[in-house]
Amino acid sequence: MPSNLPELFKETSVKYADRPAFAGKDENKQYKPVTYKELYEIGVNLAEALIDLGVNARENVGLLADNRLEWIISDYGILMTGAADVPRGTDVTDSELVYILNHSGAKVVFLENDKMLEKVKKNESQLENKPKIVIMDKKSQASGVLKLYELIDKGAELRKKGSKKVEERVAQIKPDDLFTLIYTSGTTGMPKGVMLVHSNMMHQVRTILSEMIKFEGEERMLSILPVWHVFERVFEYLAIGAGAATYYTNVRDLRDDMRKVKPTFMGSAPRLWESIYNGIFTRVNDPKQTKTLNRVLFKVAYFVSKHYHSSMRFLQGNEVDYSGRNIFESLARGAWAIVVAFLTNIPNLLLDIIVLGKIREATGGQLKASVSGGGALQKHVDAFFNDIGIKVLEGYGMTETSPVISVRTFDKLVQGSVGVITPETELQIRDDHGKVLTHINSKLRLLAGKPGLKGVIHVKGPQVMKGYYKNPEATAKVLKEGWMDTGDIGMINFNKTVTITGRAKDTVVLLGGENVEPVPIENKITESPYVFQVMVIGQDQKNLGAMIVPDFDTLGVWAKENGVSETDKEKLITNPKVVDLYKKEIKALNNTKTGFKAFEQVTPFFLITKQFEVGDELTNLLKMKRHVIAEKYKDKISALYAAE
Repeated sequence: MPSNLPELFKETSVKYADRPAFAGKDENKQYKPVTYKELYEIGVNLAEALIDLGVNARENVGLLADNRLEWIISDYGILMTGAADVPRGTDVTDSELVYILNHSGAKVVFLENDKMLEKVKKNESQLENKPKIVIMDKKSQASGVLKLYELIDKGAELRKKGSKKVEERVAQIKPDDLFTLIYTSGTTGMPKGVMLVHSNMMHQVRTILSEMIKFEGEERMLSILPVWHVFERVFEYLAIGAGAATYYTNVRDLRDDMRKVKPTFMGSAPRLWESIYNGIFTRVNDPKQTKTLNRVLFKVAYFVSKHYHSSMRFLQGNEVDYSGRNIFESLARGAWAIVVAFLTNIPNLLLDIIVLGKIREATGGQLKASVSGGGALQKHVDAFFNDIGIKVLEGYGMTETSPVISVRTFDKLVQGSVGVITPETELQIRDDHGKVLTHINSKLRLLAGKPGLKGVIHVKGPQVMKGYYKNPEATAKVLKEGWMDTGDIGMINFNKTVTITGRAKDTVVLLGGENVEPVPIENKITESPYVFQVMVIGQDQKNLGAMIVPDFDTLGVWAKENGVSETDKEKLITNPKVVDLYKKEIKALNNTKTGFKAFEQVTPFFLITKQFEVGDELTNLLKMKRHVIAEKYKDKISALYAAE
């Protein structure tokens, strides 16, 4: 097995030489793939030119672009110089762009197009290193910058003259050298550079391919998640390791591209499946789109399939068990499951051909599975797709763990869990005082404690980051004696898979996989004279929401001046005029003009009368106990999003 990514690139260029590797689309939206041999040669040529340009080993190179063929070409080229890339999408804000390029010390930066160049030039005076700029887009009309394809041609000329500097650089790459520096926001809003090394990613490629999700033959992948996110990135390297073809797409073209590519695997975020789920049920329930007979057939088919698969999950040991069933309950449940499976087997086969198979055609008809990550799948969506024959392998991880900590496999597809931990990994559940409640290794052997106990998840293994770049204090807070404090609350269930139950740290992860730091948003909203306290919510939801404690003194004055006569607080917070006031306050403070992206903007909210207090909702340092507050108001939060 190769010890670093460039060695993997070289191996696959020989092993899978003529197979399609990655594909972008031309002006007619037709895919144009490059083979593994071609991609490697292009990458080598680019690397040769970058070395000639002055890129040194173990330097950091900026890479600001979205999903496209030139992204992976640039990635190949940068890594084969022995440098590390610093990736980010084109939605990077001005302040993030300046901070990331300055903090990483990037002297060269790849930009997707002229629009990104304008953003960089606007902030040029704040860039300390005045980096050399490489534009990816062939259509670029910019002057005074380097062009990607011109660099590739230059590198090819250098190779013809006998230059072999790339081979020298690759031979010097060590397993603990950085391959990427990914900036992820911290609780203060300041980005932290996660240092991932070659051995981190090679562990993921080696173990997931050989022992967990085993790709077979010439698989086809669709790339839709942001390519700079570590989740999509690991999926691309897994594809390379397997010799699979990856096709770049976007939300706008996804439906058509599924038909064109007929993917067999893909990485995805929960929002994708929720969108498809809602689309299916909207179509089925619309009399204009679906005839009554077809609607009845769908409901019968799903009913039969749901009960058949539920029975089979129990018989295969894949029904999640949080409490530990006794043998008598298991025997009774098992006997009933055998009866149900027997009665529904033939009807399920027939209805699958007649009805459910046609639904699967929407994904191209050949999708074996999708690995979902970046947030929790809603239970009903998870169950629906697995029951109609589209296997959803939900996983769990974080940027700091390269990212996979655990993932469902075909053999251990336990809904209500995020799968088994990766090989060579250990996981502990600890209480608030650091006491180990459960300790399990990748062979599913309990080393201490017992299943079913909730606590903070800590993980140790070859995928754990080297640390935060130039930030030893932040590193020391989360990384001790090789153990990574994930900040997530969960348990090892009695199936010996991982179940996530909440988050101990502040970060809110939306359904689409966006990571949002709530503190800056909360600080901004509390600038309103009518807001006393606010907590941003939205974990595993489509958008952010908020619960707000009004400042009843200023609200009372406003109420008198605006003809609102209620004095009872509970009645006051439900008054339409009051609700409208807070809606306007949120919009005025939390918008793009005040520095917040679309997914960082609060939409649904509700008002409460009880203040957050020390010893209850607040710590002694007046920090919110977010998981305590979320649990306390879970019914209100559920109702808020149900009304969306």
